[in-house]
Amino acid sequence: MLNPKSSILILALCLPFTAQAGAQREEQLSASVRAMLHRAVSDQAAPKLAFASQQEAQAWLDEMSRRLEKRMPDANYRFDFLSTVHYEATRAGLDPHMVLGLIEVESRFKKYAVSKVGARGYMQVMPFWTKAIGTRDQNLFHLRTNLRYGCTILRHYLDIEKGNLYRALGRYNGSLGKPQYPNLVKSAWQKHWQSPFSTPRQEG
Repeated sequence: MLNPKSSILILALCLPFTAQAGAQREEQLSASVRAMLHRAVSDQAAPKLAFASQQEAQAWLDEMSRRLEKRMPDANYRFDFLSTVHYEATRAGLDPHMVLGLIEVESRFKKYAVSKVGARGYMQVMPFWTKAIGTRDQNLFHLRTNLRYGCTILRHYLDIEKGNLYRALGRYNGSLGKPQYPNLVKSAWQKHWQSPFSTPRQEG
């Protein structure tokens, strides 16, 4: 028979990870913005890495995989995750390394992370977004769906803030004007996810 402490531990392991991040705030979108964001999350092109050569792409994957190994032990899934992060970030015109820093802060790389306000997955996307710009049957715990939405939303906020990443990150976290969240993302980005290689080409 399990003792009470063991039972509590097993229960804790079975429950979804609760993220401590904030949340995007639902805002009224114009018809044109809604249509643009809908197109952005609907495209289903296959992920691809945008580097000068296959060797450079492999070197990037190998290095980032090494850094992520303790958090994500499965090598095949880790490579799939990193390839998808790189593709979705680059597609949205974002730095993949910054996005990795954001994911570290938002969910600590927990696929099934759920915040106190219901934000879901790696990039802690609020469920109202699927209704606003996608379809209700889209699963925000799905790797590519979550990263597609997260990168699209951050790009949207970056456009609203005319390229000001600090303010865009504040919007993403629902803490616009407060320094804590942007500073946490910047710190994680610079401490753990700076690329030692040349900057990859940005492709649409």
